[in-house]
Amino acid sequence: MLGQFRDRKEAHITRTGAGPEPLTTPGRFEVLRHRDFSLLFAGQAVSVLGDRLVMVAMPFAVLSIPGAGLAGVGLVLGASALSLALFVLVGGVVADRLPRHLMMLGSDVVRAAAQMLSAALLLSGTATVWRLVALQAVYGAAEAFFRPAVLGLVPQVVASGEEQSANALLALTSNVGMVLGPALAGVLVAVLGPGGALVVDAGTFAVSALTLVALRPRPAPPSVAAPFLGQLSGGWREVRTRSWVWTTLLAFSAYHALVLPAVFVLGPKVAGDIRDGSTSWGWISSGFGVGAVVGSVVALHWRPRRPGLLIGTTLSLASTQAVVCASALPTWSVAALEAMTGVCVSLCFTVWETALQERIPAEAQSRVSSFDHLASMTLMPVGFVLVGPVAQQVGTGTTAVGASLLTGAICLAVASSPGLRSLTALALPSRSKSED
Repeated sequence: MLGQFRDRKEAHITRTGAGPEPLTTPGRFEVLRHRDFSLLFAGQAVSVLGDRLVMVAMPFAVLSIPGAGLAGVGLVLGASALSLALFVLVGGVVADRLPRHLMMLGSDVVRAAAQMLSAALLLSGTATVWRLVALQAVYGAAEAFFRPAVLGLVPQVVASGEEQSANALLALTSNVGMVLGPALAGVLVAVLGPGGALVVDAGTFAVSALTLVALRPRPAPPSVAAPFLGQLSGGWREVRTRSWVWTTLLAFSAYHALVLPAVFVLGPKVAGDIRDGSTSWGWISSGFGVGAVVGSVVALHWRPRRPGLLIGTTLSLASTQAVVCASALPTWSVAALEAMTGVCVSLCFTVWETALQERIPAEAQSRVSSFDHLASMTLMPVGFVLVGPVAQQVGTGTTAVGASLLTGAICLAVASSPGLRSLTALALPSRSKSED
């Protein structure tokens, strides 16, 4: 399926053989020698910690409103997710038209303002569910312009061939935040209250914005001048003409629609029924986070010669999460298995993002990234709505097994498809002194 791919600006990169040996990823921490990437890395390290904070702080913020309950929590969190899904394709087109770092800067400013206003409402006692819904809808819309821009910006701030090292380092900050963020959020909510925790979250976006102000990335090739729908269609063409892309997006859709809702809904229920409740679930969640950190470190040091095979295999293994979390195994066993799936998920997405950056034309990378995010997000809310009622009808265990089996079958089919199997590593260009 590589017959359709167009090389990026570095036309001297060629494909290597498909032997089983891994390739060593150059750069590793050396990628931080690039001033602009160091700024991006520092800003995102702070910002992603804020992202982890808000996932704990916001539910408590809603529940602190008199008369608000779990339905209100769902509305507020759902408003952000829905707005993100509605605007992400728009964000992809705009990010391929305008300087990506300025797009991200604008997104950070808007999200900081939305969180600061939410905090002000909570601290003044004037917050209502619908006011928070409106502000979180603005937050989600702004995030829709940030996410597609990141994938296209990374190749503009590192040397050719260092994309995987850069992606692994950015993923490492996110995964460390996954481990530390909830604990920090719990302390901040207890000490400062939900409103104070949101002030801290707003501050993390301000830090990210300051680093983006100082960024001076290499210019990206201009996208073909066309009306909005024409550019959107051009982005879809980049997806559909590469079967390794659209088939992988199908697998991502299944994983996010079936496995993750089962994990996040059924996992805590089983922990409450047969384990030690939230304590056990905390250990299990931390296990996944630790595994994800390990996966990022592995991706930092190792470049697979068969990235397509790795993407399909690791996602197939990750699909076991639902049945693992709903099993009657001891908590330590479930946490250990979740750590293994964390390694798989982290490796999968790091290598996937690198494959897109290396094989999708630079002027279309943000649009392709927007379709990637859309595929992952569109069916996930449906999965959250349906998994509970299905489990009530057929049982928790049966639902979890069904989610893992169906997703695993889809992922294995994708992993064995000719397009993904034929995806091989690109030879790395030699680095000149001018790139240091």
